[in-house]
Amino acid sequence: MRKRLQSVKIAAVNSPKTHLAPELGDMSKEDFRRLGHELIDWVADYFEHIDERPVLAAIEPGDLKAKLPSVPPAEGEPMEQIIADLDRLIAPALTHWSHPSFFAYFATSTSAPGILGELLTAAFDNKAMLWRTSPASTELEEVVLDWLRQMMGLDPGMHGIIYDTASVSSMHAIAAAREGVEKRIREEGMSGRPDLPLLRVYVSEQAHSSIEKAVITLGLGQRGLRKIPTDSEFRMDVAALADAINDDKRNGYLPFCIVATVGTTSTSSIDPVSEIIPIGEEHAMWLHVDAAYAGSAAIVPELRHILAGCERADSLVTNPHKWLFTPFDLSVLYCRHMDLLKRAFSLVPEYLRTPEQEKVRNGSDYGIQLGRRFRALKLWMVMRYFGHEGLAARIREHCRLARLFASWVEESPDWELMAPLPLALVCFRAKPESHRDRLDELNEQIMHRVNASGRALLSHTRLNDKLTLRLSIGNIRTTEQHVRQVWELLNEQLRIAEEI
Repeated sequence: MRKRLQSVKIAAVNSPKTHLAPELGDMSKEDFRRLGHELIDWVADYFEHIDERPVLAAIEPGDLKAKLPSVPPAEGEPMEQIIADLDRLIAPALTHWSHPSFFAYFATSTSAPGILGELLTAAFDNKAMLWRTSPASTELEEVVLDWLRQMMGLDPGMHGIIYDTASVSSMHAIAAAREGVEKRIREEGMSGRPDLPLLRVYVSEQAHSSIEKAVITLGLGQRGLRKIPTDSEFRMDVAALADAINDDKRNGYLPFCIVATVGTTSTSSIDPVSEIIPIGEEHAMWLHVDAAYAGSAAIVPELRHILAGCERADSLVTNPHKWLFTPFDLSVLYCRHMDLLKRAFSLVPEYLRTPEQEKVRNGSDYGIQLGRRFRALKLWMVMRYFGHEGLAARIREHCRLARLFASWVEESPDWELMAPLPLALVCFRAKPESHRDRLDELNEQIMHRVNASGRALLSHTRLNDKLTLRLSIGNIRTTEQHVRQVWELLNEQLRIAEEI
């Protein structure tokens, strides 16, 4: 203990306090402590009373801008006034993603340990580009992602790295796959090369739009993406995939990457990865699995089957910020070929060279960013606070609530399910006899009225060219009562629509 105390004392001696004029330093430590306590209280009150707020911001475009000064403040303002404006201006202009009746898109939520992790990340302000610039971030990231790998049941051949979103993770995976075709694209590029055939990526028609954006960004062009039809359960049609690849090869194209989806955005459908794998292997293609939403569900033992076949995938993305109660943003790419990922992106100018670079993993070698946030800290705190069993129990409950809601839909003659329910997303719509000739219009009307009420928020999609409502459950604060309330609200709006 004495040695430890001495080292602290030496550190203090080596870090003398600055003697700036009062107006040139930071906020005083006394004010920081007081205001920090006030803001934590504000956040606690926000969560305690979030049910009382409208889920969807009840403002019109431009309303907030009109209330804000058009010029920056010339002099500093008291933090008390800033916090008052947070209450008066900012909070009313929020769509409250952490509201327990937020059922739109993929319902997500932060959590208290994750928020505390973000607080510390902001305080440390590390730029984790090299091991040297943030040893804790670099090594904690490796440990935490290996924990998550084990919880999901992925094999040790998968090594993880953190990016911000699945859009960026998938783009990096496709870039690594492109590097693997051995066509010197990194060195020579793709334009003006008569020796380079059209490179093709294959996705289902239900794949996320980020894959198309990735191929655009990587210079493959929209021509480089081929969308494969889906079956009656909105899963990639494996026979159609095989035919498309063979057809492209006959035309002189180079098929190099398949992107399968585990948990599609519209329906949470799960592509048959086990059946896709042999096709990719036959043509020596990279298989990337987009499990941004559903990957978290694999930490539940009885749901681990959703990743069947992924033991032979080349890469997989999952987003703890979607269903592991981790504050946005944090996306994880697992990859079997980190050497190709590094080969695609590593660029080390002299000022980034360090003595230990051959013994460590420098995060900036594996992506387009140089500086990287200390994102692993908040995930570490979430995983430690809730534990594997606690996280799995919450996901399990969300799936139960989704099945319960689906059972009410099935039992009602006025509603119908529009897609299978593998996890916690319910696709459904109203179908009363009185409106058989205008069901799309009716459902859109119901959704907008529910959303305008402020009591819940839903989103929609189109399935088989029919407007379909989506109810996603994934918020840590959502209970059965909230699900019952939205069901009552939907039926209330249906009755009103029928009376008009």
